[in-house]
Amino acid sequence: MIVKEIKNFSISQIDRSGQCFRMVKLDEGIYGVTAADRYVQVSQEGTRVCFSCTEQEYKEFWQQYFDLDTDYETYLAQIDPQDKYLSDAARRGSGIRILRQDLWEMIVTFLISQQNTIARIRRCVQNICEKFGEECFTPDGISYYAFPKPQVLANASEEELRACNLGYRSKYVLRTAQSIINGEVSLDAVRSMTYDDARAELLKLYGIGEKVSACICLFALHSLEAFPVDTHIRQALEKHYPNGFPHERYSGVQGVMQQYIFYQELFPEV
Repeated sequence: MIVKEIKNFSISQIDRSGQCFRMVKLDEGIYGVTAADRYVQVSQEGTRVCFSCTEQEYKEFWQQYFDLDTDYETYLAQIDPQDKYLSDAARRGSGIRILRQDLWEMIVTFLISQQNTIARIRRCVQNICEKFGEECFTPDGISYYAFPKPQVLANASEEELRACNLGYRSKYVLRTAQSIINGEVSLDAVRSMTYDDARAELLKLYGIGEKVSACICLFALHSLEAFPVDTHIRQALEKHYPNGFPHERYSGVQGVMQQYIFYQELFPEV
């Protein structure tokens, strides 16, 4: 267990922000977080954050995963003080950080996310991890499941994926996994691409459209210029930015602003 003092970090806000679906609330202020083939428990009281891992694992993985080397005050300071809506949204969601997640995991996760609720996405992701992922154990014996590799899902049947409650999205996951294994799209190549090129490459995968490709780029490639527009964001833009969102003002950090808006729309009273 290690303890850090971290400003502009809220594990509960990150859990509800719609970018990660393998966090589980264990108790008040305590969350279990599974990412790729890693697991950590995070507990928080104010700016005091405890991670159930060694200092080495924290530095090698979780520090980057939670984007803890970034000073989010610099993003908050860029917000137009005349923009009351965004200022209020950022103040309410100031503990959100853009996670640096695994590309393959985000591709599958956001294929599953289409026309889906957060609660159901969580169940679907958990189902495929338990069925197709490798069971792992923490040093103190906690069991968890690694995210299944592309080759494993490529060899699954559509019926097996449907049994995980993926519904029509089963064919998206299956064909996308097969495309990765067949070399039609290289994950390594996508990781090294610019935002525009990465989006274009991701759009080659079956079932991935404009919004999903933007989500993948934001939450896996940390392309902060990405600004995914779903129903919640579209409604906010229509209501608060009828002349369009000021992308030029927030060039290069639109994705951070998108998360503040998304959180505000989903949890206006939190």
